[in-house]
Amino acid sequence: MGSSPRLASAGSAVLDEPAVADAAARVRDALEGVFDAVGRTATDTEAVLASAVADGRRPVSADLAALRPGLHACLSQYELVSGIGFVAAPGLLDDVPAWLEWWQTTVDGAVHPLLLDLDPEHSAYSDYTHWDWFTLPRDTGQRAVAGPYVDYLCSDEYSLTLSSPVTIGGRFMGVAAADVYLRRFEAVVMPLLQRLPGPARLVNARGRVAASTDPRHLVGSLTKGPDFAAVLAGSADGAEHGGLQLRPCHGVPLILMTTAPPA
Repeated sequence: MGSSPRLASAGSAVLDEPAVADAAARVRDALEGVFDAVGRTATDTEAVLASAVADGRRPVSADLAALRPGLHACLSQYELVSGIGFVAAPGLLDDVPAWLEWWQTTVDGAVHPLLLDLDPEHSAYSDYTHWDWFTLPRDTGQRAVAGPYVDYLCSDEYSLTLSSPVTIGGRFMGVAAADVYLRRFEAVVMPLLQRLPGPARLVNARGRVAASTDPRHLVGSLTKGPDFAAVLAGSADGAEHGGLQLRPCHGVPLILMTTAPPA
């Protein structure tokens, strides 16, 4: 993606920024709740699919109805979650070529299923495998934050999607995922960024800006230069690149970027 950032070393100025560390930790705490919901969904889905495999058959879409009580519970329990479910890998199910077992809340708080026509002959949404929320967990085996983007598939809202791979015996089955409306996410994280002494932004593993107080880097834009995947896989203390401090949000796949303090 770009040049490798310089990793922070013990005693460097990067480590002497408690406000940045605190902001990154609070962003982590906000999204860990959403990832907890995603993890619960992944565990429930793996159990449903494993049961079908144990019966000596391929799973079908009706099997996934067993997920609904858990999905409904997540929508009521996690304030940031606006939609949640399992997205099957194409060809996984015996009765349909593709499937989203997806439930979401309406403005009045009602819970309802997302009903999509996934017939490849008629639907523009039949191939969802090019979306970051699907490809990143599939290709890396890790959980991911995708967006922000306008979610034409589910809500027409500017959203983030947090996702995690679902596997059985090492085989990729699809992703468990949850949507977070960007307006809700910003309500939580913008006060944290605004307390920092300089411009700050949060970027995902591809450098897409998820929140920003820097007018030069607007939400939804791409940040180029550093290898963000290397930062996320590196030291928890972060890295420096081009006068910027890059601090991972403690296990959540977002990076807090601020102006690096003088050494």
